[in-house]
Amino acid sequence: MIKRHFFSRQSYKAVIPLCVGAIGLLAYSARPLTDPGNKPDENRFTKVVLAEKLNEPLEMAILPDERVLFIERHGQVQLYSPTTKQVKTIATIPVSTKYKDKEGHETEAEDGLLGINLDPNFEKNHWVYLYYSPAGNESKNILTRYELRGDELVLSSKKVLLEVATQREQCCHTGGSIDWDRDGNLYLSTGDNTSPRATLYAPIDERPGRAPWDAQKSSGNTNDLRGKILRIHPEADGTYTIPAGNLFPKGTPKTRPEIYTMGHRNPYRISVDKHTGYLYWGDVGPDAGEDSVGVGPTAEDEYNQAKKAGNFGWPYFVGNNKAYYAKDFTTGKGGAKFDPAHPINNSPNNTGLNDLPPAQPAMIWYPAAESKTFPFMGTGGRSAMAGPTYYKEDFKGAKRLFPDYYNGKTFLFEWMRDMILSVSYDAQGNMTKTERFLPNMSFSHPIDMAFGPNGDLYVLEYGTGWFLKNDDSRLVKIEFNAGNRRPNVLASANQKAGAVPMAVKLSSEGTKDFDGDAMTYQWKIYNKAGGQPTVLNDANPTYTIQKPGQYKAILTVTDAHGLKDSREVDLIAGNQPPTVALEVTKGNKSFYFPGEPIVYKVLVNDKEDGSLANGKIQAKQVMVKANYQDEANAQTSSEAGHKFSEATYLGTGQVLMEKSDCKACHFMDKKSVGPAFAEVAKRYKGDANAVASLSNKIIKGGGGVWGDAIMTAHPQLGQSDASEIVKYILTLSDKKVATPSLPTQGTYTPDKNEKGTLVLQASYKDKGANGLPAQTTEQALVLRNPLLAIGSSNSQSKGITLFKMGTQPYPFVIVMASDTYVKFDQLDLTGVRTMDFAVAIPKAQLNAVGGRIEIHIDSPTGQLLGQTPELMPNESKDPAEMLKPSMTKVSITPVTGQHDLYFVFKNEKAGKSTLFVPATVQLSN
Repeated sequence: MIKRHFFSRQSYKAVIPLCVGAIGLLAYSARPLTDPGNKPDENRFTKVVLAEKLNEPLEMAILPDERVLFIERHGQVQLYSPTTKQVKTIATIPVSTKYKDKEGHETEAEDGLLGINLDPNFEKNHWVYLYYSPAGNESKNILTRYELRGDELVLSSKKVLLEVATQREQCCHTGGSIDWDRDGNLYLSTGDNTSPRATLYAPIDERPGRAPWDAQKSSGNTNDLRGKILRIHPEADGTYTIPAGNLFPKGTPKTRPEIYTMGHRNPYRISVDKHTGYLYWGDVGPDAGEDSVGVGPTAEDEYNQAKKAGNFGWPYFVGNNKAYYAKDFTTGKGGAKFDPAHPINNSPNNTGLNDLPPAQPAMIWYPAAESKTFPFMGTGGRSAMAGPTYYKEDFKGAKRLFPDYYNGKTFLFEWMRDMILSVSYDAQGNMTKTERFLPNMSFSHPIDMAFGPNGDLYVLEYGTGWFLKNDDSRLVKIEFNAGNRRPNVLASANQKAGAVPMAVKLSSEGTKDFDGDAMTYQWKIYNKAGGQPTVLNDANPTYTIQKPGQYKAILTVTDAHGLKDSREVDLIAGNQPPTVALEVTKGNKSFYFPGEPIVYKVLVNDKEDGSLANGKIQAKQVMVKANYQDEANAQTSSEAGHKFSEATYLGTGQVLMEKSDCKACHFMDKKSVGPAFAEVAKRYKGDANAVASLSNKIIKGGGGVWGDAIMTAHPQLGQSDASEIVKYILTLSDKKVATPSLPTQGTYTPDKNEKGTLVLQASYKDKGANGLPAQTTEQALVLRNPLLAIGSSNSQSKGITLFKMGTQPYPFVIVMASDTYVKFDQLDLTGVRTMDFAVAIPKAQLNAVGGRIEIHIDSPTGQLLGQTPELMPNESKDPAEMLKPSMTKVSITPVTGQHDLYFVFKNEKAGKSTLFVPATVQLSN
């Protein structure tokens, strides 16, 4: 019997702090809000695509007549016209987009045409401001001004207002965003211009010749314009003056008066609230996946608010002033932690003051894993960016105003996580509430946002991959509809492929009109090869297709006011999809036991091809796989059941990778910001340690193998899932070699070291018929690991409290009273002889009194299979011991087949006292 426990002792230490943190979060959410009115229904917002397949769009400016100026990184200035609905290039600015790595090779940089905005008096002077990396050998970025005449950007009108000296070796982090306040002051963000390659933590390498790896020369330097947000007042003659209130008064030795805020890593997108004057920005953080004593904290991104000039800490602090250590890169030893109240820059690369202004904490900070403080941020890759603050009074006479609910709220967005947030404030400008904006609307890496004169919210979407012209790169606008809404149409068919004659039941189920209007329905069924459509005027008609071919069924629904919308369903008649069955023929059908063989069998039948049984389908044509996944992903595979598509079989690793943010930095066969997966596979081909080492790098982050490319940490991924992703990538070293398939019947022995859920998958792709494309059917069978987390139940429970902690996949269960239970639906208990419970009973922290656990089937009072002895409370007051689980083994009455399993918690003398915290149960045969 393999003994493993789902939660570590360290996890139990966090149970009580987690409870306290949850109570604090409830208090935070309960602060009084100033939101007027009710939150509008999401269905009142419509996303309208204006242009797509753009080439690295970065920032935009909406003209008074609703034309949209936007820039692409390689130097193109583009103009979208709402009249022609076309995009045209009106200018090309010569820019530098490359940098040299340590070997002297040129590679793609973040430099280029970076920022654009209009002069506040644009309607009178027609001035446009651009920030870019000019082509040539001089390492600098420049802020320039041009005149826009009609649709022409007059290049001869160029005036250079400001130059920012940069390094173009080993580098990155450009910033480049431009905005204005109500007093006509221009704000410009600049990145720290420092390579992150030397460390995943704070780049403060002070060794000789290592300035490219020392952000103390830029972000922490009061005499340098990098890693800052600058504030200047442009003058008519192309110069600028310094407004009052910047961080350092003009004339202060060893400072630059243009600096408004400092201590930034990469403030890539900024925004100024024109009413309050408050500055907002997202700061893209470093890449460390865990805290490291003597080095620094886990990496976090930040959303920041500056009500006045200040220092925001980088490279000495991150998030809410979590401090790095003064690491000596020569010895590798860490020194003292930096002090946010009195940061000191003693770097030999510093040309500014040694004593820096106190560091200001972020408004919102979050890691790659789940944030306990800001759980609405979710998990995944990180790229924080700031958008506009909406005020209804700024859009008098607009065609479509956003609702009052969003008045005074700031829109923040997350480039990697494809999400938009709205932030509310109290009268003093302090954040009171943050929530997802349009959580069900999809975006493809939003990189800029702005409100247009008509009240619409424009969004510029960069697209999936770095440094590429992405098909999913778009200019869109979000319109709010306060009046009559179109019907929300859903269309489906009981079968989408089959042999002829093919009887199809078409369905409009789920279609609704949000305004309660009466609706009329019309289906049109087209043969894609041509001919007149068949028209059906029922909501849910049945139609029989007699002739083989590819068809399209289009449902159009019209409301009582004439507004309509349509959805379509593709149909293939003439090729029946195969049927695939995968079953365990001997043993337990819910759990696997490591080291014990599983006897299975695959059955395949296809109307046109034949079957495995009659030999017309060969076993080698059937793909059978065994993979291990984290349980949540495995359940998704199981729920998918039969799938009919033209796609070839996808292995677990590929499915997991497709669901992750991997494609933001990698492509299969070409370089993006990270190496191509095919190159990774070639480099590690034959390396026996590749799966372990690369899985660890995916989870914890790392760099140094592929030039300056850094692998961002993904602590939210489990070890099993990271391993499956790596295994899939390594198969790409030789595309001609197929991943071997298991036999269509036989035995599979689970690995004794595996911790995940076992997913057996079988798929068959038929040969096609009647000139129609092949159909694939896949069947998945999920076998759970016999170590069962009590908190993993997705069924009904009674009298318990759940608390989710950090990256743990399942919540803790706190049993609040006697005669309560946790239920698991339909588990096969065949062969299970013992259950080994891990239970914490912390008297000092929870006043837990203990009790016993009874195991019942079919109901809470059903057959009793066994029970623990009385579990006594842990009297220790030592935090290291009081949450330590006790282990109790229970012998089980043998039972076969599937049953609802109940863990019933008992203590007749407990009253209203908490009993215990059951964590896991190990099933053994």
